[in-house]
Amino acid sequence: MQMPVNETLSQYSDWSYTTSVVVYLLAMISFLVEQSFGKHGTRAAERSRARQLVGVGAGAGSDSGDTTSDVAEGTSTGRAPRTRTERIGRMGVALTILAAALHLAALVLRGLATSRVPWGNMYEYIMAITFVGVVTWLVLLRKYPLRHLSAFVLLPVVILMFVGGTMLYAVAAPLQPALQSYWLVIHVAAAAASSGVFLIPGAASILYLIRSAHDRDPVKFGRFAPKLPSADILDKVAYRTTVFAFPVFTFGILCGAVWAEAAWGRFWGWDPKETVAFVAWVVYAAYLHSRATAGWRGTRAAVINIVGFAVTVFNLFFVNLVSAGLHSYAGVG
Repeated sequence: MQMPVNETLSQYSDWSYTTSVVVYLLAMISFLVEQSFGKHGTRAAERSRARQLVGVGAGAGSDSGDTTSDVAEGTSTGRAPRTRTERIGRMGVALTILAAALHLAALVLRGLATSRVPWGNMYEYIMAITFVGVVTWLVLLRKYPLRHLSAFVLLPVVILMFVGGTMLYAVAAPLQPALQSYWLVIHVAAAAASSGVFLIPGAASILYLIRSAHDRDPVKFGRFAPKLPSADILDKVAYRTTVFAFPVFTFGILCGAVWAEAAWGRFWGWDPKETVAFVAWVVYAAYLHSRATAGWRGTRAAVINIVGFAVTVFNLFFVNLVSAGLHSYAGVG
């Protein structure tokens, strides 16, 4: 017997979801400000620091305690004083963490309201994969100097969550009978986790192509590309996140095959969603194989990664919403 839906918790979940989208949007604006004006702000800080140091040198023989104390504030830690744009960027990180906490609350409350895992339809599935994508990005921010690129990661997150919360919104309800299986927890969780992580290498590979094109021809993307991290860093981010997500994606496909055998009496039936998921798996496998054996670390590898990302997005939307197949009733799988 299924538990009744707790409408109060469901309402709180919807409010948390909507609020998280708004906070993500504010964070994205903060990152765009840093991306647009950060370099100019850094240069201004360097000029200001140079003037301060000159002032210290000029007044070395006089009583200039005030000037020395001003410089000490910025140099005692060995770092230049934070600029206004840097503070805005750090505020964007804080807003992203707050939005992620609200995002997690929306997921948990949805699960508590329905007494099941919160990924039983497209709305909930998008909520899950975007949360995984944001958490993955926050982890990467601790390792790589990528903060000013956060707007390019939050943009697809905000778009996906807006679409999910409007056109794909589903009222909290018990699972359909066909989905009442423990494999929903395992298979869909693995698919959501890998799809969320795949958001990161997709964005990183696109930015890699922009940066590498600028490195070959400085005229291309003249104002935008110089503010990106080096092509080497973007390539590492794309590769390492793909290496992490690919085994999880493989595990999800294998679990789906086992669930299909239990539910439909066959491990594989070339259902549209199964087929496109297999195509995505082949593309990502080709990406990893080409890097490991042929040493593809440049544009060709980035293009393959972008193709894999495009197939994943195609599988998420077109196959779930347009094509007819055994997965159509669920919107996930």
